[in-house]
Formats: sequence, structure tokens, C-alpha cells
Amino acid sequence: MSRPVRLAYSQVGNGPNVLILHGLFGWKRNWAGIAKGLSQTHRVYALDMRNHGESEHTPQMTYSAMAEDIAAFITTQGLGPCPVIGHSMGGKAAMVLALTRADLVERLLVLDIAPVAYEHDYSDYVAAMKTVNLTQVSRRSDVEPTLARVAEDPGVLAFLMQNLTTDERGTYSWRVNLDALEHHMADILSFPEFAGAQAYAGTTLFLAGGNSDYIAPQHAGAIDRLFPRAQMDSIDGAGHWVHAEQPMATLNRFQSFLR
Repeated sequence: MSRPVRLAYSQVGNGPNVLILHGLFGWKRNWAGIAKGLSQTHRVYALDMRNHGESEHTPQMTYSAMAEDIAAFITTQGLGPCPVIGHSMGGKAAMVLALTRADLVERLLVLDIAPVAYEHDYSDYVAAMKTVNLTQVSRRSDVEPTLARVAEDPGVLAFLMQNLTTDERGTYSWRVNLDALEHHMADILSFPEFAGAQAYAGTTLFLAGGNSDYIAPQHAGAIDRLFPRAQMDSIDGAGHWVHAEQPMATLNRFQSFLR
């Protein structure tokens, strides 16, 4: 078993603690606006998941490993039990945390993801990012044409490009550990097996994007079995990146959930 990774994080506000976990290719800064809004009533921790943002890179990228990272963070910081909010990959990690360490999760909000395996495959994004010869890159715009071939949507392209960073010498690198994502893409798309006896009994909200198919009627059985107190809701006019497309509506739902 691999050791937990020490996670980078941002912290804002005062009051009861709440954790926010980003999705695949994301990082803590994606949540700055939501965190600021929640900081009026809560101390908000936005985490960088392993192999993302400013957190440590490691070969392992399973949901059990991610959940152990989060459990170690809550325990080390003395935060638990506290509400946990997770989007997409972060939502799956939050669910695994709740199912394995319910003592650390006061309540659970899962944003546009279900406890099931998906066929949405992001290997093309990883492959395109790996083909970029970063030693030949002198400006960010050098990279965009390569990624635009697989990310035609300007929003998705900008989302991937945020992973390109540079050091004080002007040397470019990726924030994400592409090798780990490539090796574990099947794990990221799937969801671990849990018996119904391991169900999480805490208050749970599954919040979908109204235009997204990530939470569908056929997922209700898996949700009910593992999260018997789950409520379902959706945000109109939002796809999978709910918080980016409808930030005020997302913030309002988060605030009412935390109340």
C-alpha cells in the first residue's frame, strides 16, 4: 500500500471547515470564486489532488489512494468530521472517502458524477499533452495548436492549458503527472466495488448539470444502494463543469446544502 501524499491546498475564511476536491486536469484555483463565496460562513480548504496542481507526483492514481490522501489531510489538519464537496474525479474520491472513513465526512456533496464506471475517455487529452516537446516551447501559444486538435471547445482547451506552468528560468512543464494519468485512466473512469453494507448513512446531495449526462436515471440504483440518504438536484444551463458554467447558481446550492 502506498503512503498518503501530502496535498497542496488553499485556505480562506473562518467558521466550520469544508473541503472542496477538483476533477481530472483541475486544481485548487478553479474553485477560488466558489471558495470566496463560501468563506463568508466557512473556513474553506480547496485541495490539489495527487498528481495535480502543486501536490506531489506519484505513480499511483486509484480512488482508494486518493481517499487515503484526503483522510490523512483531514486528520493531520484536525478538521474532521467536516462537509466534503467533490466534482467529477474529486466527487468519486469524496464518495470513496465517505464509504471508507464515514467518521471524517459530516456530509457529502457530489457534483455531476455517479458511483459508476464511465465510457468518457480522456486519453486523447493526455496523449496530446505528452506529444508536446516542452523543451522547444518559448511561449504558451506554441502549445495551443496541438491541444486544439483534441480539445475543439475553447473552454476545454483553456481548462487543459491551465496545466502548463513555467519556472523562474522560463522552462515549461505540466502540473499534472501525465504518466500516472495515462497508466490509471481505466481506474479514474471506473468506481471501486462496495457492498451495500458499507453504505454511507450521512446527508448526501448529488448535484448534476442540467445539460450533462454524467448523472443519469440508470445511475439511481447505484446511488440509492451506497448513499441511502442521497437527494438529487440539478442546475439548469450547466454541463459537466457546473461550477464554471453557472457559478452563482452553484454557490447558492452549496450554501443551502451547508446550512
